[in-house]
Amino acid sequence: MFSKATEYAIRAVIFIAQKGSEEHKLALPEIAEAIQSPPFFTAKILQKLTNGSQLIQSVRGPNGGFYIRPEKLTWTIREILNIMGEGEMLDKCVLGLKLCSEINPCPLHEVYKPIKTQLNAMFENKSIGLLVKEMEAGQYFLM
Repeated sequence: MFSKATEYAIRAVIFIAQKGSEEHKLALPEIAEAIQSPPFFTAKILQKLTNGSQLIQSVRGPNGGFYIRPEKLTWTIREILNIMGEGEMLDKCVLGLKLCSEINPCPLHEVYKPIKTQLNAMFENKSIGLLVKEMEAGQYFLM
């Protein structure tokens, strides 16, 4: 549904939120291995999540690495999608038509409309912290 970069970004954020902290920063190779992404590609994704949005914190040096501040755990998956440039995808026509609307529906408009509503609700209501709690409860896994 999303690009590989966005899939890896969501996985990375969840992994860092679950395993990292300001006292225990995670190194790039550890994150790349955990999310099954090439290290160079992971570095580019983490750079996007660190710069500008500052969702992820980065510290350089021998005791450096990546972590997420507790107050960022309220951020939603939709916000990650927005950072990665794919948030608007959830608002577009499933066929990519610019003029698709209630007045000018595409052939899949009526079928996709409730699905789009559900997807938007899911991505807007699932916070990083909630996903971490669900994983710690053993409900879900990343690999």
